[in-house]
Formats: sequence, structure tokens, C-alpha cells
Amino acid sequence: QVQLVESGGGLVQAGGSLRLSCAASGRTFSRYAMGWFRQSPGKERDFVARISSSGGSTNYAASVKGRFTISRDNAKNTVYLQMNSLKPEDTAVYYCAASGYLNLPGFSRYEYEYWGQGTQVTVSS
Repeated sequence: QVQLVESGGGLVQAGGSLRLSCAASGRTFSRYAMGWFRQSPGKERDFVARISSSGGSTNYAASVKGRFTISRDNAKNTVYLQMNSLKPEDTAVYYCAASGYLNLPGFSRYEYEYWGQGTQVTVSS
């Protein structure tokens, strides 16, 4: 079992930055690939970014590539999402998730077994 708790969301103006954190419980954090997803009202939960279990490989959605950076600290059982140059369309609830399917690309929410409760990010224009 892995329990995930996100933090760091809030209200920011367009062009600003936020850093989300996701703290994981348990001693097996380093065995999981970690992902960030987001969901706006009435829309699907969309992939944002993924990082491999070691942190050596990352993937991003095209809409955030170059603006967002995913990273992890396995010693602290924490994964981060640094979000720069935020746009109003980035407004959503952001969720972190853990996947034990290390050989899958991690773009689909169905590849993730554990989820946090989400943190709201609102970008004003």
C-alpha cells in the first residue's frame, strides 16, 4: 500500500509559478514510477508528467513540456511538479499517482494503482 498526499496548490496569476509536492508513505516508494495528472470540471483526468522509479527518465504532455518539471527525492519519499509560465488553461485539480508497472509508458491513468486526494491549482488571467 502507498498513501499519497499532495500539497502546494493555490491561486496564481498567469505567468507565475507553483511547486506541487506529493509525499508518499511506506518504504517502497523507490519501486514506483510516479505521475501527475490533472482534471478540470466536466473533463477527463489527463496525463501531465511521469518520472521513472529511479528518476532517470521523465515524460511530459505536449501542453506542459518546457514549462513543467517533474522530479523526485527517494530519500524523502516525495515527488515534485515545478510549474512555470502558468496559463489559465492549467487551472485544474492536480493529482499524483503511483504505478508499479515500470515497463509501461505511464500516460494512461489506468496504469496507476494509487492516487492522492488532489490539490487545486487556479491560474487567473
